[in-house]
Amino acid sequence: MKITSLELLHVKPRWVFLKVHTDTDIVGLGEPSLEGRALTVAQAVKELEPMLLGEDPRRIEHLWQRMYRQTFYRGGPVLTSALSGVEQALWDILGKSLGAPVHQLLGGRVRDRVRMYGWTKGGKTGNYIEDFMHAVGERAFTAYKFSPVEACRYLETPAQMQQAVDMMAGARKLAGPDIDIAVDMHGRTTPALSKRLAKKFEPYDPLFIEEPVLPGDTAALKELSRATTIPIATGERLYTRWDFQDVIHAQAVAVVQPDLSHAGGVFEARKIAAMAESRHIAFAPHCPLGPVALAACLQVDACTPNLLAQEHVTLGVGYLKQPFEVKAGYIDVPTAPGLGIELDDEALQDKLFAGDWQTPTFELEDGSIAEW
Repeated sequence: MKITSLELLHVKPRWVFLKVHTDTDIVGLGEPSLEGRALTVAQAVKELEPMLLGEDPRRIEHLWQRMYRQTFYRGGPVLTSALSGVEQALWDILGKSLGAPVHQLLGGRVRDRVRMYGWTKGGKTGNYIEDFMHAVGERAFTAYKFSPVEACRYLETPAQMQQAVDMMAGARKLAGPDIDIAVDMHGRTTPALSKRLAKKFEPYDPLFIEEPVLPGDTAALKELSRATTIPIATGERLYTRWDFQDVIHAQAVAVVQPDLSHAGGVFEARKIAAMAESRHIAFAPHCPLGPVALAACLQVDACTPNLLAQEHVTLGVGYLKQPFEVKAGYIDVPTAPGLGIELDDEALQDKLFAGDWQTPTFELEDGSIAEW
C-alpha cells in the first residue's frame, strides 16, 4: 500500500479535515486543526506531502520520526498540528486495512465507555447562569466546564475576583454535589492572581482548574498545586512528550491535557498518558475541535487506564454519517475499523469555507492587549 495524495478541507466553524489517499480504496481521516492558524497549518501539511508520497502509510512511527526530525525545526503549534493530523490519518488507514479499531492496535480497550464533559458559557459577559441551568437541567453529562474570567489584569480588584467566585458558587448551586464542574482559566491569570482565586474556589470543589497560568511555567504550576487542594490541569498548548516531561516529572499538575491535533497525534498522546500514569497523573485530552479529532481522542481514551474525562464541542451531527451518541454522560467505545467514522461528504458541502477564521481578541480598559 502506498500514499498517493493528501487532500485538505477547511470546514466551518474553524476546522481542517485531512484525507490521506492511498493506491487502494482506503482513505485515512485526520484533523490538523489549529484555531486561528488554519491556513498556516494547511501549508505545513502540504510541505510534509513530499515526505509521504509513495510511502507505506502503515509505517506510522517511521513516518512520524521522518516528519518530526528531518525538517530540522521541530515542535511548536504549527508544525506539530500538521504532523498530528497526518498521524491520525495513518492510524485510520492501518485500522481499516486490518479491520480493527485503533484502540485494539494500541493494546485493546480498558473500558466499555468514555466519560464526556460538556462546555457551558462563562466569562464576565457570558449569560452563564441560563446556559448552565439548561445544560445541567438536561443532565446530558456528569461533568461540565466553564470559564469564570475573561480579560484579566496582572492583579484584580476584590470586586472582580468576587464576580468569578460568584459564578463558581452559582454553578455549584445549580449542579449540586453529583455533577463535576471544571474551571478553565485559559492562561489569562497570573500565578499570583490564580493562587488567590483558587483559594476562593476551594469551597465549591471544582474538578480541576485548567491553565491557571500560561504554558511553559512549570515552577508556577508546581507552586500553585502545592498552595491549593484543587487539582491543576494543563497541556493544550504543550507539544509532544518532550514538552510534557518537565511538568510530569515535577508532578506540577494532577491532570495532563494533550490535544491530539496539536501534541503529535494518537500514539504521541498515548505515550504522554503513559508518562503521566507513572506519576499518578490523570489524562483528559483537550478537544474543542471537530469530530475527526474527537474520534481520535475516543480511540486513545478507550485504551488508557488513567483517563479522567473527554472534552468535546460536537458529536459530529452534520459532519459524520453516524454521529456519536451520548448515553448518560458517556459514549460507548467505537468498534468500527480505524477511527471508526465516515465523513458525510454531501453534508459537508455547505460547511466548506476559505479557512480564514480569526481568533477573538481581548483588551483591557486601558487599551492594552489581554490574554485570549
